[in-house]
Amino acid sequence: MFRNLYNRFFPTPRFLMAPSFGLDISDESLKFVELVPAKSGIRIGRYGERKIPVGIIESGKIKDPKRLEQVLLSLKKDEGLRFVRVSLPEEQVYLFRLHLDKVGLVNVREGIELSLEEHVPIPAQDAIFDYELLSEDEQGLELQVAAIPKNIIENYLSVFRNSMLSVQSFELEAQAISRAVIKKGDMETYMIVDFGQTRTGIFIISHGIAVFTSTLDLGGAMLTQMIAKNFNVGLEEAEKMKRKFGLERNMANKEIFSVLLNSASVLRDEIVKHFLYWHTHKDEKDRNHPPIKKIILCGGDANLTGLPEYFSISIKNKVETANVWINIINTEKYIPEITFNRSLTFAAALGLALGDFEHE
Repeated sequence: MFRNLYNRFFPTPRFLMAPSFGLDISDESLKFVELVPAKSGIRIGRYGERKIPVGIIESGKIKDPKRLEQVLLSLKKDEGLRFVRVSLPEEQVYLFRLHLDKVGLVNVREGIELSLEEHVPIPAQDAIFDYELLSEDEQGLELQVAAIPKNIIENYLSVFRNSMLSVQSFELEAQAISRAVIKKGDMETYMIVDFGQTRTGIFIISHGIAVFTSTLDLGGAMLTQMIAKNFNVGLEEAEKMKRKFGLERNMANKEIFSVLLNSASVLRDEIVKHFLYWHTHKDEKDRNHPPIKKIILCGGDANLTGLPEYFSISIKNKVETANVWINIINTEKYIPEITFNRSLTFAAALGLALGDFEHE
């Protein structure tokens, strides 16, 4: 969704285009990945991460455009970026399902616009939206709609334009991550948990489309802080302890396990809440939602030892750590430069970069 929003108004001639960088922007950091075609498939080009100073972006809203432009200009100079595919902040996007009757329907977008204010707290003239077709019959269309305040998009466009970067697409972070971690063509329903440093995204993907997103203000930093507090150590040492022991229950890490369990249980409760809601509530047509086949973990703190097992036992559903290379590289034949643990933090950027390899 929101693909080619920029190029709709400022198209780039195809022969001038180079491979795009997937650019995953959050309040704290900017992650970038380039994917390049090779004889044997797709290979990793340039990649990396830059910290974004506190106060430049808050909850996905750009608060200091000039300083963000400086970060992007520096990145452009150092890495040679020209074309980028960018993730949109989940906190600012509204998702909803909409049924449009075919009777009297002339234009789908006009039909959505007329219904927009019934579903989102944004006046239609102040919103930008896009949609995916879920199903169609003789009576009408079933759509998944995403809407975002126009000023959010305009602020991002202005920053990239001033940084002399050409935006090939804007896309929901959830949709980008799903492209990286769900096998292409898989139409089953999955829950993705993006467990980051300061926040966690919970997404439900069905038939390849993001149908639900939620962002929680908790992340791996909370676990690190709890260890630091309970064992009276610095944050750096606490992070090492978290990585070393994780959620494995044994005599050596009995005390750390107890501290981490208390924090991890907060996230577990949120996952359970969304999981149960999905399975116990019906959709707009009074139909049961398709069951969630499994829960996929990604993000920088998803590789915490024992975390998938803990969630799996608690939620009573299959939980596994993501394979972000599933649609990119056969890791049995080629080992990418990015380590497995670090690759989990690049799920969104990799999914964005994969947009270059989709047939439009």
